[in-house]
Amino acid sequence: MKHLRKTGLAIRVLVCLGISIATPAAAATFDGAWNVQIASSNGACPNGTTVPIGINNGQVASGNAMFVASGRVADAGAISVTLSSGIKRAVGSGHLTATSGSGTWHGVMCSGTWTAQRI
Repeated sequence: MKHLRKTGLAIRVLVCLGISIATPAAAATFDGAWNVQIASSNGACPNGTTVPIGINNGQVASGNAMFVASGRVADAGAISVTLSSGIKRAVGSGHLTATSGSGTWHGVMCSGTWTAQRI
């Protein structure tokens, strides 16, 4: 009986370790530097801006004097991002592949689409 409990515990530990090891490896597929081209559907909003972002272990974390980007990329490539500049904020979502991506974004007064290319 003790042997079965130990075996069951060992299997559970190995499964948990396997999950924790597999998740970062899958998320790392999208790691690196990306250029994101932002297009607006409203003529009164900025259009054609390119924003560099970085992804590390599935986490979007970039910023400079003009903006801060944060968010997450799921293992399958679904991405959600928040881009902030002062009191302005836009939220985007979409999908990445190994080299490119696309999606939509919206802010308080503006919205549009985005495309991304891995650098």
